[in-house]
Amino acid sequence: MTMFQSTPENFEIEDVQVELASEKDFPAARELFQQGLLEGHIRNNDTGADIDNIHDAYFNDDGASGFWVAKHGGTVIGMIAVQQTADDAAEVRRLRVRDEYRRRGVGTLLMKQALSFCQRQGYLKVILDVRIERGPAIALFEKFGFLLARTRDLDGRKLLEFYVDLYREPEE
Repeated sequence: MTMFQSTPENFEIEDVQVELASEKDFPAARELFQQGLLEGHIRNNDTGADIDNIHDAYFNDDGASGFWVAKHGGTVIGMIAVQQTADDAAEVRRLRVRDEYRRRGVGTLLMKQALSFCQRQGYLKVILDVRIERGPAIALFEKFGFLLARTRDLDGRKLLEFYVDLYREPEE
């Protein structure tokens, strides 16, 4: 049984709300994570433990990390997370959009939320990785100024690592 009830008919991006996830959103986030697995498999370098315990992974570090959901008609249709990796750096993780809502601006809204959060936190560098098969996601990251740092071979597939440097305006 699916947890999703919203349909993309008459979809307007203006009707999408992006908000911090709450406990009631966690089951839908887990379902989105499962749907986003390539061929149903978790990568060797990814245990999925953060999705099993979203609260501890993203809400247990005094606001240095976060996990957001995109909702349409009260239904979770997308998600994104930011996890602090160093005092001045973070990783964007778990960007997922429900299949029928892809390429409609939901990923852009989620990425704006994540990068805005990173800027407010004072992070200077943001990283993420993605499998080479995720062409639309790669295009989204490049749209936001992410640059390819390196390509690694993982499980016989190419994993692309991206970064973007966020610079603060000098304080007067």
